[in-house]
Amino acid sequence: MKLILLTQVFATLFMVGLIWFVQIVHYPLYANVGREQFPEYEALHNRMTTWVVGPAMLVELVTAVMLLKYSPNASSMLAWMGLGLLIVIWGSTAALSVPAHDVLTAGFAEGAYRKLVNTNWIRTVAWTARGVILMVITYRSLGTD
Repeated sequence: MKLILLTQVFATLFMVGLIWFVQIVHYPLYANVGREQFPEYEALHNRMTTWVVGPAMLVELVTAVMLLKYSPNASSMLAWMGLGLLIVIWGSTAALSVPAHDVLTAGFAEGAYRKLVNTNWIRTVAWTARGVILMVITYRSLGTD
């Protein structure tokens, strides 16, 4: 159980830090990329980002499901809440972020860019909440003094 929990904590907190960086720094900088270079920039972003976030998101998903089985009874509801947030994150990624990136691959489009930045808050808040939930589960798993 401890290895599962620690692996999930690592993957989730990695994604919490990354999503805040993306939301506050990376996506806002999109507006400053030259329009002629933008399609190439976006294609590189998509390819390179997949190698960074893909493994972490998969590890997070697998350990979230495993945690349902191995979480202490007092944290069972929190584990379910964490998985629910992960479903929101994956759903938002598939339904909102990926389509916006697909549009941007053809060139900078203000509407797709605004949609990407604005709807990314869903993932940012959900990942942050997951981080808090995992900190509570971790604290509870440490036992009492």
